[in-house]
Amino acid sequence: MELSKKHFEACCSFFLVFFLQQVFSKTPTGLVVRGNDTGQQALLQFKAKITDDQLRVMESWNSSIHFCQWHGVTCGHKHQRVNKLKLQFLKLSGSLSPFIGNLSFLKELNLSGNSFYNQIPQEVGHLRRLEILDLTSNSISGEIPPNLSSCSKLTIVRMGSNQLTGEIPSFLGFLSNLKVLSFYNNSLRGSIPPSLGNLSSLEKLALSYNALDGIIPETLAQLTNLSSFLAAANAISGTVPVAMFNLSNIRFFDIGVNKIQGTLYTDLAITMPYVEFFSVRGNKLSGQIPVSISNASNLNVLQFNDNRLSGKVPSLEKLDKLSTLQLSVNRLGHGREGDLNFLCTLVNNTKLEFLYISDNNFGGVFPTCISNLSNTLLRLGIHQNKITGRIPDGIRNLINLEELFASENQLSGPIPFDIGRLQKLQNFFAHSNFLSGTIPHSIGNLTLLKKLGLDFNNLHGNIPLSLGNCQSLLGLSVSYNNLSGPIPPQLLGVSSMSIILDLSSNYLTGEIPVAVENLKNLGELYLSQNRLSGLLPENLGSCVSLEKLFLDGNFFEGPIRSSLSSLRGLEALDVSNNNLSGEIPEFLVRFGALRYLNLSFNNFEGVIPSGGVFKNGSATFVEGNSKLCGGIPELHLLRCNSKTSSSNSLRLKVAIIVVTLGVTLAFTCLLISWWFRKKKEQSATTCVDSSLLQLSYQSIVRATDGFSTQNLVGSGSFGSVYKGVLEASGAVLEQEAATASFSRMLV
Repeated sequence: MELSKKHFEACCSFFLVFFLQQVFSKTPTGLVVRGNDTGQQALLQFKAKITDDQLRVMESWNSSIHFCQWHGVTCGHKHQRVNKLKLQFLKLSGSLSPFIGNLSFLKELNLSGNSFYNQIPQEVGHLRRLEILDLTSNSISGEIPPNLSSCSKLTIVRMGSNQLTGEIPSFLGFLSNLKVLSFYNNSLRGSIPPSLGNLSSLEKLALSYNALDGIIPETLAQLTNLSSFLAAANAISGTVPVAMFNLSNIRFFDIGVNKIQGTLYTDLAITMPYVEFFSVRGNKLSGQIPVSISNASNLNVLQFNDNRLSGKVPSLEKLDKLSTLQLSVNRLGHGREGDLNFLCTLVNNTKLEFLYISDNNFGGVFPTCISNLSNTLLRLGIHQNKITGRIPDGIRNLINLEELFASENQLSGPIPFDIGRLQKLQNFFAHSNFLSGTIPHSIGNLTLLKKLGLDFNNLHGNIPLSLGNCQSLLGLSVSYNNLSGPIPPQLLGVSSMSIILDLSSNYLTGEIPVAVENLKNLGELYLSQNRLSGLLPENLGSCVSLEKLFLDGNFFEGPIRSSLSSLRGLEALDVSNNNLSGEIPEFLVRFGALRYLNLSFNNFEGVIPSGGVFKNGSATFVEGNSKLCGGIPELHLLRCNSKTSSSNSLRLKVAIIVVTLGVTLAFTCLLISWWFRKKKEQSATTCVDSSLLQLSYQSIVRATDGFSTQNLVGSGSFGSVYKGVLEASGAVLEQEAATASFSRMLV
């Protein structure tokens, strides 16, 4: 009977569990999952590895809805199996769960733009149906999993911008369906596997910004469907397989910043009719620019810069879509007329924005056709060549120009007055030329100007007051010209100046304007070799950011102001060859950053401080100051205890002596005064005492007629005063007698 009861309870429990399973296995949509919980469990395991979910994306991954409706999850129509997991750019962080390998029907896994870390789990190799794997822009480390070779249906593999290490596996060359293979911006090493040449369907190969070495395999020239080959910023060497230049479907070709060598020839056939981006910059290529490149009419960016190319630049007339032309840092040109003719072939281009031909051997006159270039031009760099002639007046037509670099040429003539029409100009450098005339006051119209460099020319006249309108100016250098007149206070009122103000080696006169206090953020101030005079302004100490201050070669006088003690960041200070005087301020010792100090050829006097920069004989210069003494032996100054000791020490000694004598004299006078006073008091006491000793009580009674009221002078709280005549001398005696005192005396 007992057994039957237990059997009955067991049966009830079984049916109850079965009933609950049936109830809870139904989703809100009425679908019965039953055995298909592998995908759900894999997703829950994936969620468990998420450590940060700023957007709370994973909150939708709960039992309230079917897992096929979870955010980023897509299931097949015929079955409830996960075939897509797309969670890109959702600020997720965590590691990849190995359970991802249980999503056996997965075709696309896209986790790009998140912060996943650690290694790619080996279980990814179980995803035999996987076609798209995108892990771009995460923090995934480790090597590329070798069993990824099992994912034979892969067409897209993107793992750029991670922290992958190791080599590019050669097995990737056997994933015959691959169209995109991207590993840019990682730490991959080794060489490019020749097996990648087997990927006949490959369209994009991105390997830039790694540590790859070796050569470009010849087999890559077999990739006739390749539209993007990006291998820049590695350590690839050798030569470029010539056949690579005949990949007719190429649109983006970038092998810049490597160690590639070889020679390019003018007749080299570059057959890339669709190429838009072509860059071989930053290598060791020699030879000439192939003429055939001018047939690439779809070119948008052309970069040959930073190589060893020479000779003539071919016509670029057909490149009417070109926006960037970079030919800088080569050996192009012959240093003569005609070198710049190719610039005139660009006048029909309506999209040109960046034109750099600097640091070459281009000669001849600066062509006036530059004025006919598209007004879309933003940056023009022609510096470090042998270009002659004037800056064309027509440069005013380039109204959108932001940067003009024309330094280190042989340009002459004046700066065009209409330079002021380039109101978007931010940087203008024309130093180290033969420019003459004055700085046009129209330059004050360049209110966006940040940097202006006109040093090492033959400019004369005054510094334009209108420069005070350039309130965005960060740096100005007009040194080594023939400028004259005073420093405009308006210029020193440009508080944005933070890099450099260099007015040195001109003929400027007058004092430093008090407006210098506005330059609180200035790092370097050079006023050397002018004709400036007067005292160093007190408010120069307001320039608290100064690191270099050069005032040498002027006519400044007076002391180094104590206010300069606020310039604690000074690294270099030069006030040599002036008429400065006084003592060398002690606060210079506390300038911990000071590495160069030149006080030579002034009228400084006194003792050289002993600490800080003054301990370094190779950093401190004080010659030409005959009244200085002391210091380290390397300064070669006389000892301060010799006949040439400074007047400062003598004054100190005299002051000490005077103070000592004064104190001694005062003390002596006080002592004598006290002695005389004491003597007088002692004499008076002796007289009184002597008189009292000669009087008896009876004689006092007789003298006052028995203390008669007729002899009473007055009474007080201490007793009565009587008068009387002594019998012996007839002298009048006035005696104050307190009754109590007398009583004590009588006893």
